[in-house]
Amino acid sequence: MTQPTPAIVPQSAVRRLPRVALWLFCAAYVLPGLFGREPWKGNEFTAFGHMLALAEGASDWFNPSVWGQAPELDALLPYWLGAWAIQIAPSWLSAGFAVRIPFAGLLGLTLASTWHGVYYLALSPQAQPVPFAFGGEAQPKDYARTIADGAVLALIACLGLTLLSHEASPILMQLAFVSFAFYGVAALPYHPRYSFSALSTGLLGLCLSGAPSFAVLMAIGSGFLCLLDRQSTSHQTGRQHALWLLLMGLAVAALATLLDVWQWRLMPLHNDWQEWRSLLRLVAWFTWPAWPLAVWTLWRWRRQWTSLHWSRHLVLPMWFTALTLTTAMVTRSSEQTLLLALPSFATLAAFALPTLRRSVAALIDWFTLLFFSGCAFIIWVIWIAMQTGWPAQPAANVERLFPGFQPSFGWVAFIVALAATAVWIWLVTWRTAKHRQALWKSMVLPAGGAALCWLLLLTLWLPLLDFARSYKPWVQQIQGVMAKQEAYEARTGCLLSYGLDVGQMTAFHYHGGFDIKSIETTSNEQQSTCPWLLVDNDLRPELASVVRLHEWNRVRTIRRPSDNNEDVTLYHRRHP
Repeated sequence: MTQPTPAIVPQSAVRRLPRVALWLFCAAYVLPGLFGREPWKGNEFTAFGHMLALAEGASDWFNPSVWGQAPELDALLPYWLGAWAIQIAPSWLSAGFAVRIPFAGLLGLTLASTWHGVYYLALSPQAQPVPFAFGGEAQPKDYARTIADGAVLALIACLGLTLLSHEASPILMQLAFVSFAFYGVAALPYHPRYSFSALSTGLLGLCLSGAPSFAVLMAIGSGFLCLLDRQSTSHQTGRQHALWLLLMGLAVAALATLLDVWQWRLMPLHNDWQEWRSLLRLVAWFTWPAWPLAVWTLWRWRRQWTSLHWSRHLVLPMWFTALTLTTAMVTRSSEQTLLLALPSFATLAAFALPTLRRSVAALIDWFTLLFFSGCAFIIWVIWIAMQTGWPAQPAANVERLFPGFQPSFGWVAFIVALAATAVWIWLVTWRTAKHRQALWKSMVLPAGGAALCWLLLLTLWLPLLDFARSYKPWVQQIQGVMAKQEAYEARTGCLLSYGLDVGQMTAFHYHGGFDIKSIETTSNEQQSTCPWLLVDNDLRPELASVVRLHEWNRVRTIRRPSDNNEDVTLYHRRHP
């Protein structure tokens, strides 16, 4: 027989978190970053380049490439989704904003899928609290709803979710499909038809978004767990579920082979302690504050997952977590891969809530209060310094780090930030009052603090962040240099590049309107019609081997205002 559950929960402790409050938490987290900014450098702008090329008909839909460069991930669906968004968007909507809309929906889908997955896991008999002798224990559905609320709050609170989940890139689509597949496996004993639909969508979506091998492993491992599950389903039903998951794994493998999207870019395990320590540090901050609660869950519920009659509400998220962490150890993009582990980490963290001691809950509250209040205070102080010049030191630091940045004041951003800060103060006051019964109470301040700081950054600091992370100021700076040259207006259309990556080339095409061409893939005849040449400064010594230098005048070397590692040198073609 299984050991008694460690959860002792009265009905009074499963008071429902108001739906409006939960929706506001999610909206305050999802919406900031959607408005008022350009695509940011890195994964987002590189992906945006491929989406824009597809939308403009400059790339093959089944073999995406731009300027002769294939995407880093052999993905199709993320680029298709972005291209479709650009094509159907009205003319007054910028392509960058149009792309972010469906990806914001994917983040919302991640939160919703995590909630429903945890809800069905918490409904399982092994996850239910201890029944009281005279009644009064938490009712199953109320208990499951409360645990699911706590899981969503724990997911929002994870530090690693903040930036990557707000970028229109393939990794966000993978996160949405992982959470969708997680929901499908979790709900199998309760709604097989809906679960099979969710699993099919999740696994096939993962295949098309650049993770076919991950999808196959997920299907096989989840099927094996269904086969061994004796508590939630009968033996025959478990076999049927396992067989269906195996077939889905085969279907994913066949589709990946047909579309040629397999990729095995694995590295051997690290043999250097410094690399392992860096990876452990990354995991520690990326999954904070979910990982300490997840460890506490594994300890307090240890009898439910170490015995032969294990509990699916623990083993299933453990399997998803183990698969993702293992993958992160053998890939170069560890940070992106770890993003896929956050829904399962949040699930394990949520099951710690019924077992937390009051002293531990108080420690979480005080640490969260001090940490996020301090972060919010720093954000406000630096914003005031940018606007007024006082305090002098933060203002000087901003000017030194971001030369050329001109602060601007926006009433809408200011009012939203002020309202969010007021809500945070109210939330802290509410939490420190005598509201000690609801299980989700320990996750309110972490989730609220994470949403507050992200919202403040994307309102008060949005002009600064956009200046630092977008390419638009850099393109405008280079256009200003071009404007001083002879015949700029008449000959500005074509621009040759040497050593620039996809994101940088896309920036000059999108922000500057240039017909940009890579010098490595352009014929001599086509090169002769371009009046401008832009060269990565590190490759200047090699330039003589690819162009006739006597045909070009060096204009100047231009440094990107917020990044010393993106110096480029501009050349202008000499008149014949």
